[in-house]
Amino acid sequence: LPALTTNAAAVKHENFKTCEQSGFCKRNRAYADKATAVGSSCVPPYNLDPSSISVKNGQLTGVLLKSLESGTDIVRLPLTIHFLESGVARVTLDEEKRQKGEIELRHGSPARKERYNEVQDWAIVGGLTVDKKVSATTAEKETIVSYGPSKNFKAVVNHAPFSIDFLRDDETQIKFNAKGWLSMEHWRPKIDREEPKEGEPAPPEPTEDESTWWEESFGGNTDTKPRGPESVGLDITFPGYEYVYGVPEHAGPLSLKETRGGSGAYDQPYRLYNSDVFEYEMDTPMTLYGAIPLMQAHRKDSTVGVFWLNAAETWIDIVKSKTSSNPLSLGIGGKTDTQTHWFSESGLLDVFVFLGPTPKDIIQPYNELTGYSQLPQHFALGYHQCRWNYVTDEDVKDVDRKFDKHKIPYDVIWLDIEYTEGKKYFTWDKDNFPNPVDMQKQLDSHGRKLVIIVDPHIKNEGNYPVVDTLKSQNLGVNNKENNIFEGWCWPGSSYWIDAFNPSALKWWKSLFAYANFPGTTPTTFLWNDMNEPSVFNGPETTMPKDNLHFGNWEHRDVHNVNGLTFVNATYEALLARDDPKHPRRPFVLTRSFYAGSQRMGAMWTGDNLASWDHLEASIPMLLTQNIAGFSFSGADVGGFFGNPSKELLTRWYQAGAFYPFFRGHAHIDSRRREPYLAGSPYVEPITQALRLRYSLLPAWYTAFHTASTTGEPVMRPMWYVHPADEAGFALDDQFYVGETGLLVKPVLKEGAESVDIYLPPSAEVPYYNYFTFEKYSGAGKTVHLDAPLTGNTPVLMRGGHILPRKDRPRRSSALMKWDPYTLVIALDGNNNAEGELYIDDGESFEFQKGAYIHRRFRVSSSSSSSSSSSSSSLRLVSENLD
Repeated sequence: LPALTTNAAAVKHENFKTCEQSGFCKRNRAYADKATAVGSSCVPPYNLDPSSISVKNGQLTGVLLKSLESGTDIVRLPLTIHFLESGVARVTLDEEKRQKGEIELRHGSPARKERYNEVQDWAIVGGLTVDKKVSATTAEKETIVSYGPSKNFKAVVNHAPFSIDFLRDDETQIKFNAKGWLSMEHWRPKIDREEPKEGEPAPPEPTEDESTWWEESFGGNTDTKPRGPESVGLDITFPGYEYVYGVPEHAGPLSLKETRGGSGAYDQPYRLYNSDVFEYEMDTPMTLYGAIPLMQAHRKDSTVGVFWLNAAETWIDIVKSKTSSNPLSLGIGGKTDTQTHWFSESGLLDVFVFLGPTPKDIIQPYNELTGYSQLPQHFALGYHQCRWNYVTDEDVKDVDRKFDKHKIPYDVIWLDIEYTEGKKYFTWDKDNFPNPVDMQKQLDSHGRKLVIIVDPHIKNEGNYPVVDTLKSQNLGVNNKENNIFEGWCWPGSSYWIDAFNPSALKWWKSLFAYANFPGTTPTTFLWNDMNEPSVFNGPETTMPKDNLHFGNWEHRDVHNVNGLTFVNATYEALLARDDPKHPRRPFVLTRSFYAGSQRMGAMWTGDNLASWDHLEASIPMLLTQNIAGFSFSGADVGGFFGNPSKELLTRWYQAGAFYPFFRGHAHIDSRRREPYLAGSPYVEPITQALRLRYSLLPAWYTAFHTASTTGEPVMRPMWYVHPADEAGFALDDQFYVGETGLLVKPVLKEGAESVDIYLPPSAEVPYYNYFTFEKYSGAGKTVHLDAPLTGNTPVLMRGGHILPRKDRPRRSSALMKWDPYTLVIALDGNNNAEGELYIDDGESFEFQKGAYIHRRFRVSSSSSSSSSSSSSSLRLVSENLD
């Protein structure tokens, strides 16, 4: 497929909006530009009414007054700031008229009048307990609230013009509305301006660009906008912070780039609007399949963050400004401020503020709010073999046998849409899969599982009970007229389940019962694709924004959380199909995601290409997912589209063995590329990479346990582990695996036979080659490692760590269950080391009742000397944790 070798020819940019084509994005940028141009003479129209301010029971309430250009009208915007026990502050701004329903909708729309206020019902699961011991003082110009576990945080709320400064230890860390770009587009009636009669003067031109207030067309679809303009925007400044990270999903570097000027800047804001982007390109802020609006700012020894809780289309501009300490310093000793500008099409302004100071102080309370990563079943950490499509049940069994013949381990084989009868979910193609249960019995004989795909679109065809129930019980998404919405996807004409609807959720759960879905077994698990949702004939390949969901919320309000609700329905369905006395952890893979999706399963980076730049991009993309709280993440090994060279395929397996979610996948038009087909000299290093993954499964499972209890990522970037080392702040091609001390730098360049791996400054902590035990010491230097194609992934082990592994090669993880453990001990400069091992049954929820083993191992030296000691001078001890 020659066309797949050039990214520029792949993604169809004309199918997706730029900021200039998105009315509210263009308006918010223009509003910021106007305020900047006016400069200090600009008077922001938002003031906090001092008489409305109340601080009690851990929250500040008040009313912002928005002055309109007419000078006579005022818009009331209720403000609430919650100060949580975790030290997080939550700032929420609403609009009183919409809140009370005192507006009129155009076109007789049945849509809700309020701003969407239910995203927290899907994204937030805890951490909202307020700290009732906060203290506050209110003066004429400002209100100051002291809060936080140590009461060293402050929120300085300036009344007029309204802004908030967030301080830690009396130093400003985050500023809201310092630039005066706060904007909440209030409701107003549409005024139809008539053409003047002959001889009459022309009416004055409107002072604002109203061209996209009342309707907006793109891609042959017209959005009717029954509520008119309703976007929210806010500038958020991180003073003294040069590096910002997060806000997945984008195919770009870990350290976010500027979007309005600056060296190497993008010319568009980062966009969050979950989309089915076909053959996406590299190094761009273009939206992809998921959205997690969590941003972290970092400088030496300090991390802060914000979480923008809004499920509508969102854009983020980033600008960095450097100031010198004095005019003669030539930039030396100055500081860099990062100014961000966030704007969403609809909904509330709802922002959580994290003041750190460590990376863990951001990710742990964030996960307390949105939920910790699922502790997956043990098999899910093994290797997954997939393609579109294995064509028959005999094909599946043949692939299974050939893995065994070549002594290559794997745990799961996957079926894409062709297993169904005419792309009707909850059916099997009777000609090609006449006996799916027998097929799964063969897999189960070696402890292997099957994953099948079920998407949210339901084929519109007669004599299909699933669609008949969907229509008759009104369980689908509706169009703007409140009739069932019909669109086009893989089956052709389709309807979409509305997973916001409790009745639809109940029905969806019933479909997965073993009796209702013959051919499935307890070893069958699920893959949810196309859940952005992808609609082939829709605007931007998705649903019209004026579609209606349960409760008459418009799709524009819920778009980015839509995929989460579908995965939630499938997760609940897998729970419900088992005996409630003995539930097992579900496994669900999703393409679309939002904050909180990490509670329910795994994600992957979508339809990548068999190219070196896509391999290289997978590392920063997965690192970004991990620091955004979604550790169980991976990229399709080998690339979904196209045919990788055998060198690329080999290097991708060597890298993929260190993805948290490890799956090989391929397009229906690509050549077969199961590992055993690579031939010598490629199949040997591919097999080595797979066996390395399996030997390290105890370490991976322990790392996932940590993620599921503390939120700390499984893949960790250099800045996360070494927050004082400025040389590592932008590094995104090497990473640590959990707390194991393993430092990994895959080969990502064609023809490369070595890598240079950066070691952070720490004179007392050596590193060891994981395979040869060669020792590397030194402070803040780069070491050269040979990495021949037929060798292993370059991996070092940091001194001071103990790593658990299993050394007996098996055909699947289930067959390793009773194998002995090996502890690999890497001593630090003082001959000390420690590590952890977590074990449970690997499938049930019994660990929540205490059925697990969690041990810490420590090695210490009886000698005070830092020189090499004999083994007799070292002591290994272990202790129970939890």
